[in-house]
Amino acid sequence: MEILLTADRTLMSTYHDNEFIGFGTTAPPYILPEWLYKALFFPPLPTRDGIPTFAPYGLRKIEAQLINEGFNPLTVDSDSLKRYLDDTKVLAIHVMDPFGLGPSSTTLSRILKTGETYSSKYFRAIFEKPEIKEAQKRGLKIIIGGPGAWQLKYRPKFLEEHQIDCVIEGEAERIIGDLFRRALKGDELPSFYEVGIKEVPSLEEIPDIRRPSINGLIEIGRGCCRGCDFCQVTLRPLRWYPLEKIERELKLNTRSGIRHMIFHAEDVLLYGSKNTIPNREKILELSKLGKKYALYVNWSHASMAAVAADTKLMEETAEILIDETQETFGAEMGIETGSAELVKKAMRAKAHPFKPEQWPEVVKTAAGVMTDNNFVPACTLIVGLPQETDDDVVKTIELMDDLKDFKSLIVPLFFVPVGRLKDEDWFRTERLSDLQKELLLACMRHDVRWVYDLLQTNMKGKWYRGFVNPLYRLFIRLVKRKARKAGLVF
Repeated sequence: MEILLTADRTLMSTYHDNEFIGFGTTAPPYILPEWLYKALFFPPLPTRDGIPTFAPYGLRKIEAQLINEGFNPLTVDSDSLKRYLDDTKVLAIHVMDPFGLGPSSTTLSRILKTGETYSSKYFRAIFEKPEIKEAQKRGLKIIIGGPGAWQLKYRPKFLEEHQIDCVIEGEAERIIGDLFRRALKGDELPSFYEVGIKEVPSLEEIPDIRRPSINGLIEIGRGCCRGCDFCQVTLRPLRWYPLEKIERELKLNTRSGIRHMIFHAEDVLLYGSKNTIPNREKILELSKLGKKYALYVNWSHASMAAVAADTKLMEETAEILIDETQETFGAEMGIETGSAELVKKAMRAKAHPFKPEQWPEVVKTAAGVMTDNNFVPACTLIVGLPQETDDDVVKTIELMDDLKDFKSLIVPLFFVPVGRLKDEDWFRTERLSDLQKELLLACMRHDVRWVYDLLQTNMKGKWYRGFVNPLYRLFIRLVKRKARKAGLVF
């Protein structure tokens, strides 16, 4: 094959049919024996002759675009590259967190005082394969892209040392064909290609995936209208896919035997909306469509403000999704802060259609609605935003106390400079104030209270439940012990 597509070992997993378990790949590889940790957090995908049954959704989009432009790419598990490299001219690698510089990775590695994560270890491992080096001597071109491509800007020596030809940052559908044609000819490529706003694909230019995605993840739209300063996605235009396009990918995944699925957007509750108020008709249609094809339907992301803006909608959605098979549904949600002042400074539209001053009440209202309707989110807080003051941290601690009965995970993440704040400095552990440590402690207490219950729900019906649940409990105890040694946990 002239073109091979792949991703590192941590991205080639179903994470026990729960995408959020995949966040375990951002931990350092020193808490449990590596073989055991992999089995718990990123077991390998089934493959045939090294070709994975499923692959990351972003990789599937690039695969589809290349096929549409007349190429014949092959997606291969990174552990099986050797058998396919002889005739390969271009190797494209999909990345999510290649150097452990994402918020989750930097927070864990700095608290636990380690310099590496599983995600960075296995990304680096691709380039340490002798067969890769031999193929490069024969002229192999290497192109890297994906949500984590921005991290390679911080590692120019790595690009040089491993002779990486091109890094693409942004939505690549419109430009990928030309770059691959140049690569196949042996032409020189731009070392770093940042997709411009005029090169962002329209809805009509975004292809349907041709082969199934991990955990049945299906994109329903791109972009975000909230404009938070610390987010990259909000810099892209908002586009919603029509239901027919979504259904085509649902059918494809279902034919491969996938019964779990995830609707992906930055705010699924705003699907089909032209503003920050949910389009209830569209959401209910989307929910019915998902349940038509899958036993389990979840969302990738949603917003507190959208939940609070139409509290009845969550109830009606739950009536569609919750049944004798599916007990709960959920998404990742950004609380980010309990301070209305910080919302005004860094995320003014976060609370919309409510006012920034109402943000704490918006969060509490949304939490109550979600609890009543079996919606269990994984929430984030940002620690160390450049504009943050001690008073902001106090307000967030107070909000945490109000949320103690909110069935959820609430994860504090250190500030990472992306989006409009990309020129700011990284937040580092040595800057942690006593108040920020108190906030971390509050989050840990909250999560320990709920995590075992969530594990029971997630593993229900799996034959290995009785074996793995005690191991997850062991992992949680070890993390608590390491954090305690760092002076951050009771």
